[in-house]
Parts: sequence; structure tokens; C-alpha cells
Amino acid sequence: MSLIAENESHPVVAERLGAGGPFLFICDHAGRDTPQSLNRLGLSDAAFDLHIAWDIGAGEVTRRLAASLDAPLIAQRYSRLVIDCNRAPGRADSIPEVSDGIRIPGNAGLSRQARDAREREIHAPYHAAIAHELDARARRGRPTVLVFMHSFTPRMNDQDRPWAYGVLRDQGSDFSRAVLARLSAVPGLVVGDNQPYAMDETDYSARIHARDRGLDYLELEMRQDLIGDPAGQRRAADFLRTQLTAALAS
Repeated sequence: MSLIAENESHPVVAERLGAGGPFLFICDHAGRDTPQSLNRLGLSDAAFDLHIAWDIGAGEVTRRLAASLDAPLIAQRYSRLVIDCNRAPGRADSIPEVSDGIRIPGNAGLSRQARDAREREIHAPYHAAIAHELDARARRGRPTVLVFMHSFTPRMNDQDRPWAYGVLRDQGSDFSRAVLARLSAVPGLVVGDNQPYAMDETDYSARIHARDRGLDYLELEMRQDLIGDPAGQRRAADFLRTQLTAALAS
């Protein structure tokens, strides 16, 4: 039996595939849907408004930004609580039993068969879509910089997180350094260098689609209270369009 019914949405949101701009935008946690067969994972509907279920605001900022830059966008429709597409398949934290202190009943004690279904029907087609677009761009000889878009809650574990944006990077990304330099030069803007998270091997998408292919990239975190409504999302997309374009030119 399939996890996702025939009348339900495909996990991959893909817009402007084949577009000619230099960027490919990726949003691993854009959506908060759950397959009907999972009965909302035993959670209330209100739980899916929280940051544990999705990257609040990130999907809409990414859509606006990609459209303005004539760039393809590939995003994930289903909640990160069903399976986190920025984690390697098989990792325990790819299907969390607890997230920010909230127990996820529908993820407790899953069988290998149940985990395999989520990997097969959600995780695998999402990453296959990214790989397919990158392969197509490579065949056309089109240079590509990947931009992985995320958002973070302004307070976690009783700690305020003051950064408006965070650039997650390793030492091999010239584009990340250029974006970090531009953002850090904006007066009054608090920017994190590998904050609120440090890039490490838990970051699956950037590793397999950018670093393993030798492509430059940016993994950008945006604070959710700044992009939680349409006005904030428009401001962020307009601001980032200018910053990313200038960083690439530099």
C-alpha cells in the first residue's frame, strides 16, 4: 500500500525548470502537508503552524526570489516531521520522535517498512528532481550556483537568536563568503557566520547536490519573525535579490 494516495499531491514542487538564470533555488522544508494515511502524525493541526513542522516563510521568500531572478525552484511539499529531506536517509533524526520538546506520536517506534515508504515516496523523488535539473543544466553547459533556503525560530532552548540572516558554509564556497561579506556590511543588520547552525555532515542537500558535484552554493537561514507575513516576505526577497546578484558579480 502506498503512503501517498493517488488523489494527493506529489511531494515535489518544481517551478521554471530549464530557466536560464545562474541560480537553482532549493527549499527542503517549504511545506507542511502530511499524507492522509499518517493521520497528521497524531498531532493537532496547530502543531503544523509551528517551526517544528516547516521553515516558516521560507517557501514564499524562495518563490519570489527565484521568480525575480529567472531561476528554477525545487521545494518539498510535505512536512519535515514526515521526513526531513535535509538529512541522509536512514539517519534517526530524519524522522524525529521528538522535536523541540514536542513528542511526535506518529513517528514513534516505526518499522523499517514504514521508514522505507517515507524515504521511497517523499525523500527519493525530491532529491531525484534536484539531480535531474542539475544534470540537464550540465548538459546545456549552464553554470549553476545552488541556493538552499531555510528559516529559523527567533528563540530556542530558552536562548534568543539575534541574527536576521545566517550563512551556513564550509571553507570551499566562494559564493557563501561573498554573500556573508555583503550582508555583514549592511549597517545595523545582525548576520551569523555558521549561526544559528554550523554546516556539518547533517546537511545532506548541500553535500550531495553542491559539494559532491563541485558546484558553488549558499545555504541561507532567515529569522522567521522577519518573514512570517507577506510584507516581510516581499521585503526579504527584494533585499536578497540585490545581495545575491551583487555577490555573484563580485
